[in-house]
Amino acid sequence: MSNHKDLQKLSASGLLISLGIIYGDIGTSPLYVFKAIIGTNKISETLVLGGVSLIFWTLTLQTTLKYVVITLRADNKGEGGVFSLFSLVRRRAKWLVVPAIIGGCALLADGIITPPITISAAIEGLSSRYDNLPTFYIVVGIITFLFFIQQYGSSIVGKAFGPIMFLWFTMMGVLGISYIVQMPSILKGINPYYAYQLLSSDYNAFVILGAVFLCTTGAEALYSDLGHCGRPNIRGTWLYVKPCLLLNYFGQAVWLLQRNGRGDIDLNVFNPFYQIMPSWFLIFGIGIATVAAIIACQAVISSSFTLIAEAVRLNLWPKVKIVYPSDSKGQLYVPSINWVLFAGCIGVMWLFKKSEAMEAAYGLSITVAMLMTTILISNFLRRKKVPGYIIAMFFTMYLIIEGAFLLGNLHKFIDGGWFTLSIGVVLFIVMWAWHTARKIKNRYVKFIEIDDYFSIIKEMSDDQTVPKYASQLVYMTSANFNSEIESKIIYSILQKKPKRADVYWLVHVDVVDEPYKRDYEVDFLIPGKLIRIDFKLGFRVEQQINLLFRKVVEDLVKNGEVDITSRYESLHKHKIVGDFRFVVIEKVLSRSHNLSLYERFIMFVYVQLKKVSLSEERNFGLDLSFVTVEKVPLMLTSPDSVEIHRVDATS
Repeated sequence: MSNHKDLQKLSASGLLISLGIIYGDIGTSPLYVFKAIIGTNKISETLVLGGVSLIFWTLTLQTTLKYVVITLRADNKGEGGVFSLFSLVRRRAKWLVVPAIIGGCALLADGIITPPITISAAIEGLSSRYDNLPTFYIVVGIITFLFFIQQYGSSIVGKAFGPIMFLWFTMMGVLGISYIVQMPSILKGINPYYAYQLLSSDYNAFVILGAVFLCTTGAEALYSDLGHCGRPNIRGTWLYVKPCLLLNYFGQAVWLLQRNGRGDIDLNVFNPFYQIMPSWFLIFGIGIATVAAIIACQAVISSSFTLIAEAVRLNLWPKVKIVYPSDSKGQLYVPSINWVLFAGCIGVMWLFKKSEAMEAAYGLSITVAMLMTTILISNFLRRKKVPGYIIAMFFTMYLIIEGAFLLGNLHKFIDGGWFTLSIGVVLFIVMWAWHTARKIKNRYVKFIEIDDYFSIIKEMSDDQTVPKYASQLVYMTSANFNSEIESKIIYSILQKKPKRADVYWLVHVDVVDEPYKRDYEVDFLIPGKLIRIDFKLGFRVEQQINLLFRKVVEDLVKNGEVDITSRYESLHKHKIVGDFRFVVIEKVLSRSHNLSLYERFIMFVYVQLKKVSLSEERNFGLDLSFVTVEKVPLMLTSPDSVEIHRVDATS
């Protein structure tokens, strides 16, 4: 954790790590933004100057002001991202789970389109030198390799990311300057008048906005990776990254203006990004662009893994296997998501083939994610007691900007936006069903006062006529209060094969808003007989209950607060520790007509998801050799509500 704290301060290593992790997506945007703005139009001064002006003000208002200046302030103990932000504000209003889920789904959908478009845009630069090069197969090969190596962790490769991205941004800045000096008047594009002129001209303003939006698609990554890099380092590197990006965009604008009035240039072959490179440097430029594109993809994939891990712990995603390939903080691998993303990327390549076709599918989902962040940030500002008129100005301003970008991206729906939007909808159904089903189930979980059963539990523990089930018997409980317990646990202990034990343990896990919190409380309900442990774990902490519980018991034994020595005479005299057994109660949905059609659909989806998700015992990291799983029906209909009449038997 010291490394994490060090990164919260401005440092040379922190700046280099930030360059390598954060800016892959936004840093590779110059590969395709101007190409998308011009499209099939004839090159004109209005289009080029207006385009570069829109890029300048989008990077200033959207990326710099909203994300670097404002959103980075919303850190959750140093962590960022849509679910970290949701954790900060979720107690303000229950409905805030909706923008959080939509934002998370949109970012995951973005993770499917980013690798194909960035790698394709980089590799296709070879087409201008080598005709008929099978770029499609090269891109598929790179994507396959990239997803294959995820299981081994990316920390080794990550160390090289910083210097490579520094080289990438420096190269872009130098190339841009080499053309700006040929036409310094291009800098007048900073004037927002040219942006207004373009949007009010004969060109389709919404199509132009949809293309311009591509320059800021990586802005969410600035916030998502806050925990890996720290606010000072992100802001420090942005002071270098933004000028390099703008210099390159202005340099491309010069190249285009030098061809003013021409409509015979195919920008898919003569990409302005590669055209401002000297011919002798082209092959090196393509090589650096390809590596930068791979880094961009790695950043998106890693953030998708983090996003899912947070969603699992916040009960917004089915329990899935999460692997930690290295000891590096934040390094995790989610096999199921890795292969879903891989299949999605190959599907994108198969559907669209070329980067210019993918531009149509790109941007729509990320606009939605940004709108959701705006809603959540506005609530965060309210929590921070920021004056209402400032919040209203912020919300209105970005609702207009992002609303315009959303309208600008809507035309992409038919051309390919349907693909990422469809994926987003499927992801939303999964998250919403998992979240809502839990609430439906909790309605029917019956809690009872635990102190009503203290005497009988104590008596049964001492009753030699009942066969001993285990020396130490541990139940996972969802009861939030120490005074309560699920009726099913009492039923399991006393009636479903009575379970005598020397000590009964109740373990409750509470996922808290702080990302890395690891606290626990102990309550001796019946001294030496019934003990409750409450774990308070952050939403980024791995829930290894087996290890955490063992550590707590060791501490209690060391302090003389509990005795876990076996009570069997032959073992007790040798001070041998008694056996532990976990009982996990799985609530099985019983058939019922009490649910509405909507709730039945939610529960149907939930049941299907449950089949492919991790079991409770695996999710909590319990040793399966010491676990008993008991299935009990979750009754959705009370027997009292069923009417049945007895009739006398006729002789």
